[in-house]
Amino acid sequence: MAELDDDYANLPHIPGGAQYPARWSVAAEAFRAKTGARAALALPYGDGARQAFDLFHPEGEARGLCVFVHGGYWLKFDRTFWSHLAAGPLARGWAVAMPSYDLCPEVRIADITRQIARAVTVAAGRVAGPLALAGHSAGGHLVARMAVPGVLPREVAGRLGHVLPISPVADLRPLLRTSMNADFGLDPASAAAESPVLMRPLPVPVTVWVGGQERPAFLDQARWLAEAWGAPLEIAPGAHHFDVIEPLADPASAMVARLLG
Repeated sequence: MAELDDDYANLPHIPGGAQYPARWSVAAEAFRAKTGARAALALPYGDGARQAFDLFHPEGEARGLCVFVHGGYWLKFDRTFWSHLAAGPLARGWAVAMPSYDLCPEVRIADITRQIARAVTVAAGRVAGPLALAGHSAGGHLVARMAVPGVLPREVAGRLGHVLPISPVADLRPLLRTSMNADFGLDPASAAAESPVLMRPLPVPVTVWVGGQERPAFLDQARWLAEAWGAPLEIAPGAHHFDVIEPLADPASAMVARLLG
């Protein structure tokens, strides 16, 4: 075991943590079935099989586009686990895109950053209006990277209305001291080059969100990003790393209200 493995391990510290992926999958499948014709599934944004996104349309003309980028340490999951989290923005009249991306070790984290930039760009070409980006854990890292100059095309970045990294990994350098780095293939230079805490963001609203019952490492990561970017830090009382994202499904939640402004 590497030095920081337990610090960055979430599942062993969440009661019933192993049951969450199956619950997410069931809820997501039911949501897609309920949404029916308003769901456009597996839209390609690149050449690979995983380079695709699902796009959920609201009733009537969309007020804008929300993009949710999933987590899983850049190692697991895909868009099909999270469809139900689109419910909150959809009910408020926003379209929601949920991309998959290639996973480590087949690609590097920098490659995934470029894929998400492409996914956001292609999805934005289908829906007019402002863009709101939310991402969880590794996805929190990825949406934070979208808020850095030069990552998104200028015309797309100019549409950003809010970026919400949820429990993000914002400084990748500690991951050098985890066993996961055997799959990430990071060295000090590449870890720094993908760490939002070391970058200056675009002048767009950013809120960093984290659960109050998360591992200390994730509370630190959220605080580091909020401090580095001068962004508000919201600590959700009682929430852990797996349920902190659940308010996205509730159109009346404070999380959705903040994300959509």
